[in-house]
Amino acid sequence: MTTTPSVRTFPASFVWGAATASYQIEGAVTEDGRGPSIWDTFSATPGRTLDGHSGEVAADHYHRTAEDVAMMKDLGLDAYRFSLAWPRIQPTGSGAFNPAGLDFYSRLIDDLLEAGIDPVVTMYHWDLPQPLEDAGGWPARDTALRFGDYARRVVETYADRVKVWTTLNEPWCSSYLGYGSGVHAPGRTSEVDALRAVHHLNLAHGLGGRAVREVLGDAATLSLTLNLHVARADDPTSAEDRDAARQIDALANRAFLNPVLDGYYPADLLEDTAHLTDWSFVQDGDLDVTRTGLDVLGVNFYSTQRVRRVPPGVEKSMNDGHGASSATAWPGADRVEFLPQPGPYTAMGWNIDPTGMTELLVGLSRTYPGLPLMITENGAAFEDVVSEDGRVHDPDRVSYLHRHLDAVGEAMDAGADVRGYFVWSLMDNFEWAYGYHRRFGIVRIDYDTLERIWKDSAYWYRELVRTDALPAVESAPDLA
Repeated sequence: MTTTPSVRTFPASFVWGAATASYQIEGAVTEDGRGPSIWDTFSATPGRTLDGHSGEVAADHYHRTAEDVAMMKDLGLDAYRFSLAWPRIQPTGSGAFNPAGLDFYSRLIDDLLEAGIDPVVTMYHWDLPQPLEDAGGWPARDTALRFGDYARRVVETYADRVKVWTTLNEPWCSSYLGYGSGVHAPGRTSEVDALRAVHHLNLAHGLGGRAVREVLGDAATLSLTLNLHVARADDPTSAEDRDAARQIDALANRAFLNPVLDGYYPADLLEDTAHLTDWSFVQDGDLDVTRTGLDVLGVNFYSTQRVRRVPPGVEKSMNDGHGASSATAWPGADRVEFLPQPGPYTAMGWNIDPTGMTELLVGLSRTYPGLPLMITENGAAFEDVVSEDGRVHDPDRVSYLHRHLDAVGEAMDAGADVRGYFVWSLMDNFEWAYGYHRRFGIVRIDYDTLERIWKDSAYWYRELVRTDALPAVESAPDLA
């Protein structure tokens, strides 16, 4: 019988990191040859983001990389997960590459290595060059081919210094939220386009993965980051509710896991969506390309879902808990209802349920034994304020992190091979359609002055990294 230690500890080899994304922190969207992305266009469209906010300045990381890397060093991070802005490196998404863009990331990588921090590079975190969207975007096969060219160039450029490569971040969001519900850039609403985007993102991963393997060989660590869903049947004894959970699992999880790890699309996914498409956009040989296998699977986790099957003619809620209409973000799942979850909740309205983290990791380890896992995003937005003492006391965030890291430990006790954890996020940033109204960072950004202020959670995380043991939640204010 496995017993949980009174104080949760982690192996000395466990990787502690923090994560960000280019459009959310960099700013400088028109500087040094960067081209426009779909998020620049989306943010400039009235009504798309709260208060019309955009990533034009964001956290100004582009001009403050030295300061930010020094901050990471002070935190004691082992690794930093960041994304490359495709339009900064290749402004039109095809053709000429931008030396200034390549140089920016080269300097960042050098600074990280000098600080003793391993760079973990994500090639694509949603900022598609606008010219590629104009030519069809992710529903178009050519976008995947262009990604393959881009991926090969960046891997060749940084291969001497970067060994851990993630092709895509959360293709579920890129496909279903970008092309299904339209709440993310580019803001299109087509169930069929969303499914086409699913496949072409999987194909892009395969082409990018081939570039990593061919350039780096055995030195490569190939990863894909997925926001896998824990969708539970409202009534576990109901066959219909269990089938609703199965349908969401197929769309959210197996639509990406199976092509990459097994070389096929699940039969139930194809059956569920047969009235929308015959999937003829999957060409001969594609699944040989998508089936890259992975050296590590990146897992992003924030909350859980509760679903039920709704009979025809019965009105249902149209929101899935992530700001997405379940009628368009989930192709073919028009009779699946996402139900309100018991609290507590974060500022995003997402429920807090660390048991979902354990359930997800243990389930993955049983389905894919021998596959290393890495928590590449986990964190929470709360209504942070600067106190009279000049500090940001964020006990809710500290508690959230403590509980979820304990849940990771429970999964490891049960046999899950979890290698590390990247808190989301290093700093407050542009939170997509929510603009600057949601703060996930363990470091606060004053958007008027761009001053960085460590929250209590940053001091708490620094102590965790130093000791490999979970500090008490109550200790956070005293760790500065």
